[in-house]
Parts: sequence; structure tokens; C-alpha cells
Amino acid sequence: MFNEFVDSLKERLDQPLPGDEAQMKMASTFRRARLMEEIDRRKARLGSVLISLYLENDEIHTVLMKRPSYKGVHSGQVSFPGGKKEDGDDDLITTALREAHEEVNIVPEKVNIIGVLSELYIPPSNFLVLPVMGYLDEKPKLVPDAQEVESILEVPFKHFFQSSSLKEGNIPVGNGYKIRAPYFDVQGHVVWGATAMIINEMMEIVRDVKPTPF
Repeated sequence: MFNEFVDSLKERLDQPLPGDEAQMKMASTFRRARLMEEIDRRKARLGSVLISLYLENDEIHTVLMKRPSYKGVHSGQVSFPGGKKEDGDDDLITTALREAHEEVNIVPEKVNIIGVLSELYIPPSNFLVLPVMGYLDEKPKLVPDAQEVESILEVPFKHFFQSSSLKEGNIPVGNGYKIRAPYFDVQGHVVWGATAMIINEMMEIVRDVKPTPF
């Protein structure tokens, strides 16, 4: 079933993607208010994240990570492993694999690339991010980077599709400010912003895939 799902997912990712329409369903009210602003994406920093899929106890899982608290716009947030494209990276897929290795010890050579989702611009950090999907033939031996990762979350893939995981609330963003936004409740963690937007597009794509994995 897993291999059939992956093959179907590859085919779906070669077709037109849901893009902004799917992403914006999980955008904050602040992000929606900025929709009409002109953003020069050519000046954005390039980056990518890895959505890794693997089986554990016959269930598809993926990996998220919680960043430590620091003086930055993404302090304490939950995200997919990923980061900025470096000069030595051949492309953004290479970036996603390298960052996932550095941050949570996913070995690049063990990742089979499925395809990519729609790129997503993140205004607070001026990043243009490409989500990369890949699968592993076995569960990875995950190890958090001591500097960049507070904890690792291994999440059953089906969790995102459960109605109880989708919530909305006022989310603290620093300096006493809060933003109203939808989010995914993942093991008690608030997964919102760009990561939630990526997840929602992924979900809409997976709903088109047959056979479904759950």
C-alpha cells in the first residue's frame, strides 16, 4: 500500500498544484491582510524544507521539529526540517536534504525524492521556501541538533486529516502581540504560519491520490 501511495503521489505532484488557494486557507488574518501588497520575491532569500515520509508500525509518519527560543521571528516554532540555500548546494532539493541531515540526522542518501509542492514566501524572514517531499524505506534514526532543535516530533500522517487537529486561536508572536490564525494541534504543539500552509497544500494533494494511505 505504501509503495502504491508513493507512486500515485509522484504522479499527482507532476500535475498542477493547489498553490496559493490551498496555502491561504491556513494563513493568519495578518497574512491575509497583506495579500494585496506587492512583494519583490527576487530579493527574497531562498530556502527549502523536507517533508519526509516513512513507515512505523505500518503507519505513515513524518517529522517535524520544535526550534529553541531565541531572538528571532521563528523562535520556538514547530516546522519541517529545513533552512537557507548555501553556495555549495546544487539546488533546493540538496538544501532540504542537507538541512534535514544537520538538524535531525535524516541521511540524504536514504531519501527518495517524490516531488515538490508550491513555493511559499515568508514575509517576516524574507524567505522563499520550496517544500520537498521524500520517502525513506525504513524509519530514520533521528537525532536533534543541540543548537537548532529543541525537540523532534514524529507525527502519524493521518493526524493532520483528523478534524480534531484543526483549531484557531490567538497566537503570541513576541512583544506582547498576538495574531489570530488557524493552526494544527500536534502533540500539544501549535503548528501555524508557513508550516501549516505547507501542510494544508500537502493535504489537498493527498486527498486526490488513490489509493489513500488511511
